[in-house]
Amino acid sequence: MKTIYYLIFLLGFSLSAQVKGIVVDESGNPISYVSILVENENNSTTSEENGEFTIYCTLDKNLVFSALGFEKKTVKASEAAKVTLKISAFELSEIVIAKRFETKEIEIGKVKNESFQAFENGPRIDAKYFPYDPKYKKTKYIKQVAILTDSRLENTSFKIHFYSVNPDGSPGEALLQKDYLVSVKKGVKKSYFNVTGFGLRMPKNGIFVGFEKLIIEKNKLEREVRDSNTNTTTIQKTYFPFVLYNYVAKEAIYIFSKGKWNKQTKDDVSNPSEKMMVYEPAINLILTN
Repeated sequence: MKTIYYLIFLLGFSLSAQVKGIVVDESGNPISYVSILVENENNSTTSEENGEFTIYCTLDKNLVFSALGFEKKTVKASEAAKVTLKISAFELSEIVIAKRFETKEIEIGKVKNESFQAFENGPRIDAKYFPYDPKYKKTKYIKQVAILTDSRLENTSFKIHFYSVNPDGSPGEALLQKDYLVSVKKGVKKSYFNVTGFGLRMPKNGIFVGFEKLIIEKNKLEREVRDSNTNTTTIQKTYFPFVLYNYVAKEAIYIFSKGKWNKQTKDDVSNPSEKMMVYEPAINLILTN
């Protein structure tokens, strides 16, 4: 395994108020792992398995609650003690599980020069774009997602997202109707997750696959950090797992933060044909026939 370099950034939260609440469905059942963000800010958390959550912000801020299968809801922080989400009123599309031979497999998304790095990115979704290639015609089904992670805790969890591609090349609609939650073991590992049950095919205009960290107690590691200048001690909170990244040349990348997709491109627009070097999550897809 190659050397992994860690760049740690502390998550900054306003200490003005500790907002606690619970997220439930219309029957009063708690909803696990709902994404909760402060509107227009890079400050978010995730509801626990029992639906409870804690976030730090001023009480006049708006909180945005979202989870696949439920309607997005915006609530004032001062009124978020109990938040009820409605089930999305969409028409379920029929998933046809075709007979598959699985005699051929290819893994796509590999890079030539692997140089893994890990970041504490905080609350955001990093997505990797997989373009379509005519040779995928013989292996059109998405069988597995492979993702390289590092965790110092056992059984840390995160979400994997699949998105269509908009005409402008940005991530589009979510291709699943429920959140896809997975877990990984402690250490640096390449994990494979079987997604054949979702009936996903490789679209002709490509696909985005995203990694979403969950800001939950199960994923949290705390340690004391002493400042030698002031001789004071603070608690550093780190949420695992880390997804690992490769440093690659791309025309653009997309990151979901502050409630929207943000496109990052090279600063030098005078040479639009020239690609920029970016950190891209180490995610691969395994296609089969």
